[in-house]
Amino acid sequence: MPLLRNTSNSQPRWLFAFVLIMLFLLSVLPLGRLAVTGILSLVKGGGDGLLADPALWQALWNTLTTSFLGMLVAVLLGGGFALLLTLFDIRARTLLGFLFMLPMMIPPQVTALSWLGLTGPSSTLLKAIGMAPPIGTPQPLYSIGGIALLLGVQNAPLVYLALRAGLLALPRDGVEAARLSGASALQVLAHIILPLALPGFAAGAAMAFVSGVGNFGIPAILGIPASIYTLPTLIYAKFASFGPSTFGDISLLSGFIALLSVAGLLVEERVLKGRDYRIIGLSGRSAVFELRTWRLVSEALLWLVLIVILVLPFAALVASSLSPAYGVPLTLTTFTLHAYEEVLLRQSVTRTAFRNSIVLSLATAFGLLLVTVLMGYFVARASRRVAALVSALADIPYALPGIVLAVACILLFAAPLPLVGVSIYGTIWILLFAYLSSFLAVSLRPIASAFRQLDPSLEEAARLSGAGFYQRMRDILVPLVAPAAGAAVILVFLIACNELTVSALLWSAGTQTLGVAIYNLDDSGSFNLASALSVLVVVLVVAMMLLLELLAKHLPKGVVPWRS
Repeated sequence: MPLLRNTSNSQPRWLFAFVLIMLFLLSVLPLGRLAVTGILSLVKGGGDGLLADPALWQALWNTLTTSFLGMLVAVLLGGGFALLLTLFDIRARTLLGFLFMLPMMIPPQVTALSWLGLTGPSSTLLKAIGMAPPIGTPQPLYSIGGIALLLGVQNAPLVYLALRAGLLALPRDGVEAARLSGASALQVLAHIILPLALPGFAAGAAMAFVSGVGNFGIPAILGIPASIYTLPTLIYAKFASFGPSTFGDISLLSGFIALLSVAGLLVEERVLKGRDYRIIGLSGRSAVFELRTWRLVSEALLWLVLIVILVLPFAALVASSLSPAYGVPLTLTTFTLHAYEEVLLRQSVTRTAFRNSIVLSLATAFGLLLVTVLMGYFVARASRRVAALVSALADIPYALPGIVLAVACILLFAAPLPLVGVSIYGTIWILLFAYLSSFLAVSLRPIASAFRQLDPSLEEAARLSGAGFYQRMRDILVPLVAPAAGAAVILVFLIACNELTVSALLWSAGTQTLGVAIYNLDDSGSFNLASALSVLVVVLVVAMMLLLELLAKHLPKGVVPWRS
């Protein structure tokens, strides 16, 4: 039976229905269920008790405070790195950019654990070098400032990426004309580059704020022990103490988080409203200024920052994992691999977490690959408006905080599925659904970008030669987008394998993931075991990032984030 096709663009007619169904299942349905539950709760007066609860407003204030202060730290760190690595003659830029991206790729709970191991009176590393504070000294990170600091470190790469993209698009001829007119590098930077780079600063700041609002790992590990709750950790606490009004309460709390996220993006738009940033001239190459005598100082400063935010915390994590217990100084006599033996060979929970995370990540990566190859082809061939709508619907679950999506999945699957009467709540399948929804955009972006770069004449020639849709996809299109598809698989696997925020509410006995296992080990007092598992996760992250780096030259521009 011949396949029905749309003669205007040679797409099979079923492709539009396929894309529509996937977007409905993975985006519209779960978030729509969340919205309906929240509205019904308000209509029935279920939100009165929540709105009168002082814990809600304290959590809201803590969320705003930590997110805003974290945004300032992120802008300072990310903006400084973007300016220096993009505009000035800094050596080893690619390596510096790669290392600066690591905090964003490392799970937030691992970041929190590594900094806990670096600071405070129980720090194994500080005790080993004789610099630990006296016993009884408060842990400085168990505070609003500690949470904000680590949120800033975690989200600084977002500011770096946004600002760097804007700086690379600056007009070279405008900068060169200013220099030929006698303007100094400082004048060009202050009067030309920084005003034009404001959109990048604003976009990066907004992303850092929104990411801080939805972050669960850092506020959970640093805030809960000090009774400092943010909205995501308050949702976790209410879900843990399940009651008759839990679903309505967590729906409304998720709505608060979603509104804060949208507000952050609206503030960004408001900042840029009325400003014209159109540029004319050649762009795409950084305008390099010579630092001359200041180059060594600048390079030393960049490496020092990386040592403080990356090397020292990781060294503390390794030291804690090699110590027999938290707070025991690391010496030649106390050195032990017991923690690694426990998490790899003896602890059934951690072995289960490894298996679950790897299986879920592979299933998510390759499941989305099958969906996004077809969806990416559709987006590349569709009209601009339709393509923008599809991309926006795919982006929404990824853009919203993970805790919001987790709540949506709970509400959607709390009851048995219609018709079949089977419930996937409490099983690994609900995690897989949440991962597919959350990471749809991560897989779609590089593949859609690769399809857009293909010359349509290749496919048209094959079609005129009698090749059907499946044959064109198999013999021409898929081989050409294979590098981008491979990068999409690696990116999804990397992010899904370390995920915590979604899993924190959806896991049950036997479905723990690595992120959940690390959090539970720390929560139960097994800091050395949590550190050992975290070290293994960091090694996995670095290995996957290095694999992406090796593939970078074969990938479309923008797929590997730390590359220009």
